[in-house]
Amino acid sequence: MIDLKFLREHANDVRESQTARGEDPSLVDQLLAADEQRREAIQAADELRAEQKAFGKKIGQASPEERPALLEGSNELKAKVKAAEAKQAEAEQAVQDLQYKIPNPIQGAPAGGEEDFVVLEHVGEVPTFDFEVKDHLELGENLGIIDMKRGTKVGGARFYYLVGDGAWMQLGMMMLAAQKAREAGFKVMIPPVLVRPDVMQGTGFLDEHDEEIYYLERDDLYLVGTSEVALAGYHTDEIIDLSDGPLLYAGWSSCFRREAGSYGKDTRGILRVHQFDKLEMFAYCKPEDAEAMHQKLLGLEREMLAAVEVPYRIIDVAAGDLGSSAARKFDTEAWVPSQDTYRELTSTSNCTTFQARRLSIRYRDENGKTQTVATLNGTLATTRWLVAILENNQQADGSVKVPEALRPWVGKDVLVP
Repeated sequence: MIDLKFLREHANDVRESQTARGEDPSLVDQLLAADEQRREAIQAADELRAEQKAFGKKIGQASPEERPALLEGSNELKAKVKAAEAKQAEAEQAVQDLQYKIPNPIQGAPAGGEEDFVVLEHVGEVPTFDFEVKDHLELGENLGIIDMKRGTKVGGARFYYLVGDGAWMQLGMMMLAAQKAREAGFKVMIPPVLVRPDVMQGTGFLDEHDEEIYYLERDDLYLVGTSEVALAGYHTDEIIDLSDGPLLYAGWSSCFRREAGSYGKDTRGILRVHQFDKLEMFAYCKPEDAEAMHQKLLGLEREMLAAVEVPYRIIDVAAGDLGSSAARKFDTEAWVPSQDTYRELTSTSNCTTFQARRLSIRYRDENGKTQTVATLNGTLATTRWLVAILENNQQADGSVKVPEALRPWVGKDVLVP
């Protein structure tokens, strides 16, 4: 939710952000007008309440003969106060409705849509093969570690089984990520995968991604598409202590996405599926520390990608592809040989105070005054990584070299068909 004080002082910046995102800049002026009406309504209601209080004292001091007339006037004033308070509530609701329509103002992100990202860096050497490369599904099926046919039989399209060494490879990857997170000061958590509507709304996922979310109508609960949601909701309605530095969490959970509207796109294999595991970093920090924290999360993602031995690039995601909560987002995209292109493996987002303002999460500054915290998130490992690991480490006979960092869990140096 956008800060109204920031909006009043930086209206042009917010208009420019809306334009860069491909959103409606006129919403800024609508919200400014609604905010003015809200403040006028609050003032009118406050004045009537003050008048009512003073009138009550006057009645208390009146003689018995004067009181009947004064009580009649008191009833009229009471009705005016009630009407003013109703008008105030209506004005406040109008402001909140508009606040929820304006995404987080961008901070340095390039303008444009999905294809307008800026490549910041290439890391690692793209492999060359002197044989015809296989995609991850063919490799996985030949190795007996991915079973899509039975996954579809049991769960429907885009479900799968990870079998044997495939399961151990994912577990090893997730454990490695959890260890790195703990060493970096993150508290590892296994959070709920079902959350209430207010928590899903608070993180911004109902603004534009509601078609992607599984909703359990009978229980009025949502399945999370990332543990970011549960980690953001962890301190809802709290004043947290940041006197010793940021609060850092790493959530390990299964995640669920409907993948609505993506029929015919990446349907082969486990690149775009309905259920997957993920370890997500989440940080609560002071707003002035958010940019440095963003770089810390990106640095940890770099470490993990180096450990699983895949070449990748880092991109600065364009404003129109950010999602409503992020002010800036960096994606790391791994090279996928069978597709001859880079595909997203991780992202890390700086959500500034946008989520915390919705969820009412604050801290006390050095003067003891409550302020809204900043929140950031970043993926440290997820099932999709297996796509890049298998394809980049394949050999001519269909075997796959296991990255050295994962061998303690897999128990093998090479997976053989």
